[in-house]
Amino acid sequence: MAVNIHEALDTIYNNSFNPKFEIVPIENSQARICAQEVIAIHALPKFDNSAMDGYAILFEDAKNNLKVEKKIFAGDDVNFTLKTNTCVKIMTGAKIPSNTSAVIPQECVEVLDEGHIKVPADITKFQHIRYIGEDIKENDILIKIGTEINSAQITLLSSQGYTHIKVYKKPKVVVFSSGEELKLHYEQVENYQIYNSNTPTLLSRVKELGCDVSFIGGAKDSVESLSEFIENSLDADLIITSGGVSVGEADFTRDALNRFDFKILFDGIKIKPGKPTVLGKINNTLVLSLPGNPLAAAMIFEMFGKIILQTLLGAKDIYHNAITTKISKELKSRPGRVTLLPGYFNGQNFEISSKSAPGMVSVLSVCNSFLVLDETVEKLSSYSEVKILPITWKFMCENKKDYITK
Repeated sequence: MAVNIHEALDTIYNNSFNPKFEIVPIENSQARICAQEVIAIHALPKFDNSAMDGYAILFEDAKNNLKVEKKIFAGDDVNFTLKTNTCVKIMTGAKIPSNTSAVIPQECVEVLDEGHIKVPADITKFQHIRYIGEDIKENDILIKIGTEINSAQITLLSSQGYTHIKVYKKPKVVVFSSGEELKLHYEQVENYQIYNSNTPTLLSRVKELGCDVSFIGGAKDSVESLSEFIENSLDADLIITSGGVSVGEADFTRDALNRFDFKILFDGIKIKPGKPTVLGKINNTLVLSLPGNPLAAAMIFEMFGKIILQTLLGAKDIYHNAITTKISKELKSRPGRVTLLPGYFNGQNFEISSKSAPGMVSVLSVCNSFLVLDETVEKLSSYSEVKILPITWKFMCENKKDYITK
């Protein structure tokens, strides 16, 4: 029995996967999911230091003529205390004398001679001093488990001297298609045949989303052929198929899956396009069977497949995160089922695609997001407020949010 969109997503959330981990150099951790809580080993700054090239002084010596005692460079080991009416010339990042109460930029002082300067009166106490721990305190949590690592996190890791990091292994995904009327893009087609666009689409999208993906070809329209493909894929974390899950005479995917003690998690979704979508499990391998129509398959994957991958990756951000905007034109819809409508978000407004038939292949090439329309909506006026979900970039969050336009 078909489930609604919320039941389908809750099924995915509740069948979370426990990914395995590995240790990698931080330079190789880009776009991986962190599998350890990263704690600050050192405070940053590690010591009080100068934020400017200038002079370290005592605040009470403002307006005075000061003797320049010495120069301090970044990296010098400083064990020095300022005396009244003295100062030190100091470079950016250098450790300041312990009782420094202001740093004066070098362009703001008057140089009297080689060993003396005059300090201006209009200075602020503690100006241009970077104090220990003002950026990061020792034992601060820097990166949480489930965080996707990017260049900013690599900055944190390197600042603490981490050379390696524990990350979750990339899930293994296998993609294959069924349907003898379909030819792969590198094969010759007759005028009564069509190219299989679903498989290359899914392969590239799964790879974009951070998984290891394998293609094992196109199965013939028989239970035996499909069974062979399934058996060959059972070492994967996720099998994705497209086509062959409806009730047509040549749709054998369901029968083939049932040969492997296939546990159905949901069978059909009350959504358009993509109602004949099936999610199940063979032992520890998830199986997502998508519709054969190209746009339907792609949209269902964005709505549900992306969430499955987030859970397999070990990410903490597994919920859709919507952008609130306005539609540029009036929308009319036939109520009854939740509808996925692709379109283009230009940063200000969302324009719904004029084409949205399930079998089309050109639509998503000019779309970057989609709208999830509630089953009760019949009409939205121009510039109505809507919520959209991105396609060409990943916009997820840690807590469940409302993403449906009503």
